Amino acid sequence: MQSEHLFDVVIIGSGAAGLDLALTVASGGAKTAVLAKRDMEETSTYQAQGGIAAVLDPSDSFQAHIRDTLIAGAGLCDEEAVRFVVENGPAAIQRLIDYGARFTPAEEPGGYPYHLTREGGHSARRIIHAADATGKETEDTLAEQARRHPNISIFENFMAIDIIREILPGRGHGRAVGVYALNKALDEVDLFRARVIALATGGASKAYLYTSNPDTSTGDGIAMGWRAGCRIANMEFEQFHPTCLYHPQAKSQLISEAVRGEGGRLLLPDGERFMKRFDKRGELAPRDIVARAIDHEMKRLGIEHVYLDISHKPADFITSHFPNIYEACLKYGYDMTKEPIPVVPAAHYTCGGVMVDKRARTDVENLYAVGETTYTGLHGANRLASNSLLECLVYGEAAGRDILRQLEDIPAPPALPMWDASRVTNSDELVVVSHNWDELRRFMWDYVGIVRTTKRLQRARHRVDLLHEEITEYYADFRVSADLLELRNLTLVAYLIIRSAMARKESRGLHYTLDYPEPVESRRHPTILTPKRFTGWSSA
Repeated sequence: MQSEHLFDVVIIGSGAAGLDLALTVASGGAKTAVLAKRDMEETSTYQAQGGIAAVLDPSDSFQAHIRDTLIAGAGLCDEEAVRFVVENGPAAIQRLIDYGARFTPAEEPGGYPYHLTREGGHSARRIIHAADATGKETEDTLAEQARRHPNISIFENFMAIDIIREILPGRGHGRAVGVYALNKALDEVDLFRARVIALATGGASKAYLYTSNPDTSTGDGIAMGWRAGCRIANMEFEQFHPTCLYHPQAKSQLISEAVRGEGGRLLLPDGERFMKRFDKRGELAPRDIVARAIDHEMKRLGIEHVYLDISHKPADFITSHFPNIYEACLKYGYDMTKEPIPVVPAAHYTCGGVMVDKRARTDVENLYAVGETTYTGLHGANRLASNSLLECLVYGEAAGRDILRQLEDIPAPPALPMWDASRVTNSDELVVVSHNWDELRRFMWDYVGIVRTTKRLQRARHRVDLLHEEITEYYADFRVSADLLELRNLTLVAYLIIRSAMARKESRGLHYTLDYPEPVESRRHPTILTPKRFTGWSSA
């Protein structure tokens, strides 16, 4: 049976950004709901290995971190946003420590108490980490705090469908007043009403055939934001992580950037190191350069993978710094203390998303967005390693403080209709969903991947248009399911990626096209897409 819920704040997503936001507003007295699409800890945050970038060592500086971020962003970062995140980094780390996070201690006493590693694109050691499972430690810490907080209610296995808006004269896209969410356990759609809604659903890398991300990364927040009237920016910049383990059973097994940061070498099958041919920084070049170099060598030689070798380091160094990666590789038959391991690039991080300001406000009144779902201006055309969790923590708190400042002045949400499923039927052709899901991810990988051309993008646009028509008809006729909702969102996100890539007639950062191989100064600005304005009540 359908249920109705009333809260001050509803947060869609349970990763670092959503939970940090939840703890901030709940600590200020707001009655808060967190909707988790699956189990609460099944998030991209949980799988993050490397660490969190922040200026923590006295020999480092904010200006150096800002400079590294701007260089990696290939001229498209918003410098004000970069400075905002970097300067708030140390406080974000301390807040996480105060919550109980246990980071790897320093190897030498007397200085900063935690070990700091270095990753590609960074000019200093500034990555605080919990061995090679920083995301797990972050997620576990925040989740434990959230579960214990009296003002936070957690709804696991609830998938948000759409934002409900009240359209007011002269108020743009109206104001967010609620959300419909599928209760997967009961197969019913519940209504959540709230003064404030926040999107924190992560990225959209499941739009690609090969990805390091969990199955939850289907672009839900980006799609819901677009349908609600939010501008979307820089969707052409999908970051492909250079090194995922190559094995038919190793689904989404990331090999952390920190392995290269600690001396890992990329090799061809004959043992030749090749990165210096592409960038003087070699294996420590930013991810876009490394991923393109690997892709180039794989296509040039007709090989299925390259190798990553850190076996020249002492075995106890490897097992102490990368215990989880070491065990994962052993499970698939590779001993990284003794031999190179096979690696390939995979879709990893969505650098664009819902446009927000430094308070995490979107174009829709009382609708916020935080984390990988957003475009803040921090990442530009390429994300610097380990800036992502930092962004989650800084913007999660910023959003929370802004919400608390005005919560008492936001009117209670109006009465809203329950979800109407009276005119739909159960589908007897679920193969349509699985087939379209597979087709979408394959043509996105083939045509909108690491290296693009205008012709490939045109082919992808034609296919995504056909898929959109079919899925829209399917959505209108049949009862919603989690698979259908994810496919609907992924198809929209794929359209936004393709449209953005077609608009950028240059190569910059993560967007590389053979037809326009050089950057163009006149195009050094974000790609911004604006949806049509809706009228009346909207949940579609």
